[in-house]
Amino acid sequence: MERTGKVWLAGAGPGDTGLLTVKTKRLLGKADVIVYDALISLEIFAQIPPGKELIYVGKRAGRHTCSQSEINETLLRKAKEGKRVLRLKGGDPFIFGRGGEELEILAKEGIPFEVVPGVTSASAAAAYAGIPVTHRDYVSSLHVITGHARRDGESRIQYEPLVKAGGTLVFLMGISALENICEGLIDAGIDRQMPAAVIEQGTTSRQRKVIASVETIAAQAREERIQAPAVIVVGQVCGLENAFSWSEKRLLARRQFLLTRPAEHQPVLAGRLRDMGAQVIEMPTIQIAPIQEDSEFERALREQIEDEKEKWMVFTSSIGVRIFFEKLSKSNLDIRDILRGRVKIAAIGRATERKLLEYGWGTDLVPEEYCAGALGRELAKKAAGRSSVRIFRARNGSKELLPPLFEQRLHVEDIPIYDTEHRIYDEECNKIKEAFEKRYIDAVIFTSASTVRGFVEAMGDLDYTRCRAVCIGRQTAKEAAKYGMELQIAKQASIDSMIELLASYYGN
Repeated sequence: MERTGKVWLAGAGPGDTGLLTVKTKRLLGKADVIVYDALISLEIFAQIPPGKELIYVGKRAGRHTCSQSEINETLLRKAKEGKRVLRLKGGDPFIFGRGGEELEILAKEGIPFEVVPGVTSASAAAAYAGIPVTHRDYVSSLHVITGHARRDGESRIQYEPLVKAGGTLVFLMGISALENICEGLIDAGIDRQMPAAVIEQGTTSRQRKVIASVETIAAQAREERIQAPAVIVVGQVCGLENAFSWSEKRLLARRQFLLTRPAEHQPVLAGRLRDMGAQVIEMPTIQIAPIQEDSEFERALREQIEDEKEKWMVFTSSIGVRIFFEKLSKSNLDIRDILRGRVKIAAIGRATERKLLEYGWGTDLVPEEYCAGALGRELAKKAAGRSSVRIFRARNGSKELLPPLFEQRLHVEDIPIYDTEHRIYDEECNKIKEAFEKRYIDAVIFTSASTVRGFVEAMGDLDYTRCRAVCIGRQTAKEAAKYGMELQIAKQASIDSMIELLASYYGN
């Protein structure tokens, strides 16, 4: 018997990932197949976990990758294969998203489905432009109208009833017909000086707006070269834009950054940048793979327990700290034995120090400059003669850490506990390359040399001279410089310092 899958028809909102519903975000992880539109922003597209079957069915005015009937058949076919299918549409699927047409064939064929509403650009774009689509002092109704003409080119809009209703008018997909829309409203008796707005790419880093009157808005939008997707708003409420404007006043509004650090560390930095108004494309270019063979790890710790000399344990990342304690919990070793005797702890920076404190371990050394070379130099000065030093870190850790320790003739063991593996993207990389070509990405953020290498391996033949690289330290910048990237280096090797750099250089 053929197993039947299920289809979720979900709205992805207008572009800002913060407006993606919790349920749709969960479905990105649950679905086997994602059938997506042209209006899905790169920021949201980057939220799709690897390993999904992605089917692009984008439609723009005059440029259809698939016909509506082909989209319907795709959903039906994949569901009949037993797949969990997420039909991801821009905005809300039932507000001129043709979602009803897609459900008709599923209902007819007995395919199970659910609908997840999305935030519509009809309200969101206006809100981000400082325009409340309703206000009891100005309007008593809201009308959302499609700006698309019929196939024969004739307008389907009944202007006289709309003007007579006296509410706020929101036209979707109407930028190519803007002049005709304004003429139709004027012919129907609307005040020529009625405030109007056109908002391009609402809620995203490329949002632009033009505020004028019904009589002049088409000419001004043409002068500003406003393009689709754009929302047209007509009504007295547009006059509140100046007083209620907020989104463009955020420090990093109209900025878009590509973040390459490992997935588990993405949320903190991405969240802080989004709070400042930026869009953040999360593209972890490396993933952490704990080394499964633990014999060397346990041997080194057993030798430390038996060692009578001063013993240093060195950690070069918060990831390394987490993996160390995960390995320790699976071993037969007692943490009290490991800390017996003259054991001292060194951390490369404050973030690593904070991670150690989460496990109840304090530190005896954190260098003033958060880098491997500084850690090695300061540890070489502080360690007693003939001390043993055990370093728990990635297999291909920075070579700058070791020479100062060897010069002091310390007993050094460099113990790999995890590997950094590069993540390869296909569909996402093509979209990111296009964004670089159009200069839609302001900077790439690198927090290690390995993230630079992972980015280059993923992006292939990208013209790297188009990339501004915001780097956490000199070693990271040195790696980015190999590819001709324009460099910006944080004053300190810390996330706070990187945010300070981004705010000062890219802030409004």
